[in-house]
Amino acid sequence: MSQKRVILAGGSGFIGQSLVRALRQRDYAVVILTRKPQERPDGILELAWDGVNPGPWMEALDGAEAVVNLAGQNINCPHTPENLVALTASRVNSVRAIAAALPGLRQPPRVWVQASAVGFYGDTGDRLCTETSPVGTGHLADICRDWEEALHAVPLPRPRTVLLRVGFVLGREGGALPVLSKITKLFLGGAVGSGRQYISWIHITDVTRMFVAAIEQDLSGIYNAVGLEPVTNAEFMRQLRRAGHRPWSPPAPAFAVRLVSRLMKSEASLALMSCRCLPVRLEKQGFIFEFSRLEAALKDLCG
Repeated sequence: MSQKRVILAGGSGFIGQSLVRALRQRDYAVVILTRKPQERPDGILELAWDGVNPGPWMEALDGAEAVVNLAGQNINCPHTPENLVALTASRVNSVRAIAAALPGLRQPPRVWVQASAVGFYGDTGDRLCTETSPVGTGHLADICRDWEEALHAVPLPRPRTVLLRVGFVLGREGGALPVLSKITKLFLGGAVGSGRQYISWIHITDVTRMFVAAIEQDLSGIYNAVGLEPVTNAEFMRQLRRAGHRPWSPPAPAFAVRLVSRLMKSEASLALMSCRCLPVRLEKQGFIFEFSRLEAALKDLCG
């Protein structure tokens, strides 16, 4: 019996590489769609795609168990008008490219797992958001709204679709945690801005397991891919300092964060906005977290 095949668009990124390892352990054949394909010694096939145009990559979708779309330009860049257009286009166009391939397939993928982000809810302050909360305001909310609307616009019939709004992913090999850990070790890991803004974090192990569950279980619709314990920035940095054996660091006022972000060509609002979300639908599905507490997650990743 041949292996079930999973297609990963944008599979060469941080979450994608973790998902590749998990799928290989479960004996899936994995095909990665990427802008710069390479020959790999592990038997994983990489195919060229630009996230816009048709090409030979479309043939890989035929008969696949699932297509997982993680494609999208890195959000951590200055949110200039030009960059915002590019950030939106990289997400919307990848969805449309996959959708355009479906009608020509003899056997479309059984499930389409689509990434989105909790930026959909905007700057929520103390307000708690679930999957039924409305779209927020601001640049990130606009990007996520257009991203998700591209998926909703895919005509029926279509594969079973699962949309995961991913939170602040903690891992050793990517995301913001390695940078924050280095800053903390330099005694610069104080609260950012007011410190009252919430972080809806999730361990890379758990978010990877959510994508696997979306492929293998009878999930459908929208899910918040976040942990059970959103915390304030001040609490997050306190626990990160504890994990890094740094008892105290001076706070970083908002103006300093904006200045440093400008010098580093990053985006200050990513650190200053608040996002307080819960994974209500995944909990109801019986999803069990390996890392439900921030202390345990940071101990695992920073120990």
